[in-house]
Amino acid sequence: MTGPTGSASIAGMMIRPTSESDWSALRAIRLRSLEDAPEAFGLRHIDALGFSEAQWRERASATTSPWFWLAFEGPGEGARPVGLVGGVVTGGDCELISMWVEPAARGSGVAAALVRQVLDHARSLGHRRVVLSVSPENRRASRFYLGQGFGFLPERRPLESHPSVIVQTMALPLQAVPAWPGESVHE
Repeated sequence: MTGPTGSASIAGMMIRPTSESDWSALRAIRLRSLEDAPEAFGLRHIDALGFSEAQWRERASATTSPWFWLAFEGPGEGARPVGLVGGVVTGGDCELISMWVEPAARGSGVAAALVRQVLDHARSLGHRRVVLSVSPENRRASRFYLGQGFGFLPERRPLESHPSVIVQTMALPLQAVPAWPGESVHE
């Protein structure tokens, strides 16, 4: 499998796949996301703190699954990450994981652009749908994903990192999502 390609720009922010050199930016934003919303992710902050530099470099390398994209605010070297999303192949589907946008950037369109990166990459790999897990109690996230075209499936399970939180699977068939202009959709 190949890593993601392409980038996007929205609201003065650049969204692009991570590379190994982004390991510290990936680490910083992932740790912020886990502090901000600990019960929204399958990974615990304490566990992520224990990852070595080599593990963060591997995660950021984009040569293995999961793949990550970062939304950067600001120009060039001074740009800082304000959004994160990941994608991983699970059971024949592409799963959207690790979605987070810092509070000050929420509502700017960055979250939708991050989701679009996962959808486009899943399509390029030949997947028919993208799935994700979200707690229906997380109303803001649930509404956002419904607005992106995802629908709830009857699959529910405890969140691995916080078993008291029940997450439900959502799915989006990729044939329901038009390609960006200039892309072809293969069904």
